Amino acid sequence: MGQGRNMVEEAQSRREAALRGKGVAVLIPCYNEAITIEKVVADFRAALPEAAIYVYDNNSTDGTGELARAAGAIVRLESRQGKGNVVREMFREIDADYYLMVDGDDTYPAEAAVRLLEPLVDDLADMTVGDRLSNGTYGEENDRAFHGFGNNLVRALIKWLYGYAYHDVMSGYRAFNRVFVKTMAVMSTGFQIETEISIHAVDKRWRIQEIPIVYRDRPEGSVSKLSTFGDGAKVIKAIASLFKNYRPLAFFGWVALIFVVLGLVVGIPVVVEFFDTGLVPRFPSAILAIALIICGALSMTAGLILDTVAKSTRERWELDVIRAYGDRRSGERSKAQDS
Repeated sequence: MGQGRNMVEEAQSRREAALRGKGVAVLIPCYNEAITIEKVVADFRAALPEAAIYVYDNNSTDGTGELARAAGAIVRLESRQGKGNVVREMFREIDADYYLMVDGDDTYPAEAAVRLLEPLVDDLADMTVGDRLSNGTYGEENDRAFHGFGNNLVRALIKWLYGYAYHDVMSGYRAFNRVFVKTMAVMSTGFQIETEISIHAVDKRWRIQEIPIVYRDRPEGSVSKLSTFGDGAKVIKAIASLFKNYRPLAFFGWVALIFVVLGLVVGIPVVVEFFDTGLVPRFPSAILAIALIICGALSMTAGLILDTVAKSTRERWELDVIRAYGDRRSGERSKAQDS
């Protein structure tokens, strides 16, 4: 009886410590955020006083790294340009129980950090997302044209392809547990990273919770690095690429259907004309129709083969997750014994 009470008290004590930031790594990817970085570091230090705050300087030319270091952050340099490259290095290098990732532009409230961490600490989620859209603050504060439209388009594509309806798929404010981070292979190099993480979480059936937050626009003088059309095109391309990699049978099945439909459109008039006259005067059309049907069959075959490969890859990944959970439990037992 007493031992059970002690275990409950220890668990509660560990929970409270985690929500103060113990075992939490705050990850802040930065490129030329000198105007805001000191405030961001100070705000998250106040919200999570026991957390380790990491600022990854992505070749800033305005002294972002020096300001972050002076504010008390652990500063590291990532020379490969692009947010995806920064996040990949963060996930590789940093060991923590929980990870809180946030942009360095002071648009996300540090006061929401505990609410993002709570579902992870309570083992109710593997990833939480700071949702800017549900309460309408993003639409009120964001004055950049087409950003809301782009977010809605990406949300619609993910819902159509994967069946999961995110409220805010492009949010840069997220929290993860250790197993999520250490079993994700980051492939993106730029601003597609949020889309990649979102699709990875859905495809691998991680537990996801979205936490409504109050969004504020960048302060005067701070400039967004996101190109609405250029980066938007890259995000859509990333969705298509991830769909091909994660669900090749569905992807190549759609490609096969397109080829077959085109083949029928070209070939049916030729067949009808043959039955009427016994002749095939439009020989090039007949060859094109046959070629399109063959392309459809080859596409379907490729989808079947790659689907087998994808299932094998998923099985290996599931085993990696099991091992990662085993390592995490061993670490938790070691910490409990030390305390």
